[in-house]
Amino acid sequence: MKTTQSVKASEIKRQWYLIDAEDLVLGRLASRIAAILRGKNKTNYTPHMDCGDYVVVINADKVVLTGSKWAKKVYHHHTGYIGGIKDIPAEAVKQAHPERVLYKAVERMLSRNKLGAAQLKKLRIYAGPEHQHAAQNPQVLDIGAQNRKNKRSV
Repeated sequence: MKTTQSVKASEIKRQWYLIDAEDLVLGRLASRIAAILRGKNKTNYTPHMDCGDYVVVINADKVVLTGSKWAKKVYHHHTGYIGGIKDIPAEAVKQAHPERVLYKAVERMLSRNKLGAAQLKKLRIYAGPEHQHAAQNPQVLDIGAQNRKNKRSV
């Protein structure tokens, strides 16, 4: 009878990945990033451990939403006061903070506890093409080439 192997914290080896988000569909990109942050792309995946890798995303301002979601998709938040529900369309969020659209999509795909918060800290998103993680030698990951539906031209 075989037993399930559980990875220990000392056995975890983390990599850095670089993803160019230009013309990539938001939901498909976010699901791939969330899987990498959780460590589901590794053979020694353990659900209760933070065994994921670091992800650097550039050109987050050029991410694509299909259909008319830029106008119809709405982000809700509450100020804490009575009647304080605020609704902001995705286009306005993109104009003010271009990286926040992708960040929220990935954040909502991870678990809402301390483990999910630790995994989310390994995500770095930049609106432009420059990033400051060249010293980590990130491995370039081409998500657009993995499936033809991942990439759309505007």
